[in-house]
Amino acid sequence: MSPRIAFGGFLHETNTFAPSKAGLDAFQNGGGWPALSKGDDIFASVHNVNVGASGFVEAGKAAGWTLLPTLWCAASPSAHVAADAFEAITDELVARIKAALPLDGVYLDLHGAMVSEGFDDGEGEVLARVRQAIGPGVPLVASLDLHGNVSPLMVEMADALVAYRTYPHVDMAETGRRSATYLARLLGSPARHAKAFRQIPYLIPIAWQATAMEPCRTIYDELAALEGETVPTLSFLPGFPAADFADCGPSIVAYGATQEDADRAADAIANRVTASEGAFKGRVFQPDEGVREAMALAAGASRPIVISDTQDNPGAGGDSDTMGMVHALLRNGAERAAIGVIVDAEAAAAAHAAGVGARLSLSLGAKSRIPGDAPLEAEFLVEQLSDGRFVAPGPFYGGSRMNLGPSACLRIGGVRIVLGSRKAQMADQAMYRQVGIEPREQAILVNKSSVHFRADFEPIAETILVCAAPGPMPVDPAALPWRRLRPGIRTAPLGPVFG
Repeated sequence: MSPRIAFGGFLHETNTFAPSKAGLDAFQNGGGWPALSKGDDIFASVHNVNVGASGFVEAGKAAGWTLLPTLWCAASPSAHVAADAFEAITDELVARIKAALPLDGVYLDLHGAMVSEGFDDGEGEVLARVRQAIGPGVPLVASLDLHGNVSPLMVEMADALVAYRTYPHVDMAETGRRSATYLARLLGSPARHAKAFRQIPYLIPIAWQATAMEPCRTIYDELAALEGETVPTLSFLPGFPAADFADCGPSIVAYGATQEDADRAADAIANRVTASEGAFKGRVFQPDEGVREAMALAAGASRPIVISDTQDNPGAGGDSDTMGMVHALLRNGAERAAIGVIVDAEAAAAAHAAGVGARLSLSLGAKSRIPGDAPLEAEFLVEQLSDGRFVAPGPFYGGSRMNLGPSACLRIGGVRIVLGSRKAQMADQAMYRQVGIEPREQAILVNKSSVHFRADFEPIAETILVCAAPGPMPVDPAALPWRRLRPGIRTAPLGPVFG
């Protein structure tokens, strides 16, 4: 009889300082990810999409397992998951796993940095409830985003936590396949590998966590070299530095044939990360400074200059509606410039009502009321309309079927604005094309994203700049008003000590 394996997923990256919380509707819509799905519908929902469950299903089918889908959902990063949404999703996930018993194994596609209104350690609570439902003997493996803030409870409840190794996350599906490979080792055996868990004593800004850049490139090369028969899986998670609770921060999780094997691998990577502290930094421009630099570079470039509007990254909890970079583009007279996505459902509805070719006066953006931000009150030309439904085929979204709601291309001066009704990180060229903007033909592109955009935009970019306009995700985590971190952790590389 083939092994009976239940699987599901519940993904959210929580910025506890962000302006908006995630209710059940956020998971039902998906925010750029597949919408909440249940039972057999999950197979179609995640098929050929760059998410952990997709790779796991592919590997499980190849292994001949009987796969029992439960519930899978994800939402755009934001502030806390609302208590009723957390309980409804977790309760149904656990109930469906119970209904599938008896089981030979369970796989969960999780993020690792979820904070709900009731639980600082969202994934720890989910894993604890699943463990209670299946008992101590059933193998439980979870894949995690490398931005996970891993807790001791997560390590205790799971038989393995397997994290992504790329940022931009082009290996999410591959991580699901690696999770299946590890789960296969556990099936039918009571033996479990020894665990080692280390927490790093400083927070790492997400803008400098890119794995193609140093120091992450070397860290991950060394990590891969340490894996083998005695250390079958090893993960380094740089963490998500915007969750105000004790376990926020980078971590290492190692699994070994013996405790000595696990400890040796975990310590090797922990020592490398600690020694690399001063290397986690880069150049950040103020808005006007960055636009002027981009304009000067564009004058002699054959490809777009791409600017990261990193502090309003919806992939880090922003609402994707701050206007600081739009104001800077206009103040400096930028031409052939485009920015996206500005999320303003009211403005999008007005554009659709007015129609293509219309001119309309709007107070655009800044609905999240970020200090230092202000709407753009001006007349705009409606150049294109869209229903906001399209496929994002680039390496990050990996074929995800997106729905930004009613969308438009607005033009003011030499600046085109991708206007949407729902937020999703600007990490795919299709997000420009769906409203008629060809990104390759622009002199300057401003993306509301910190790193994920690099997967699809680096190949077309002359160069990339990082700008810090007002937003809820400071490029320097030391700027956040921390209250509940663990004492002694540094709130930035070589930065101030908390507590």
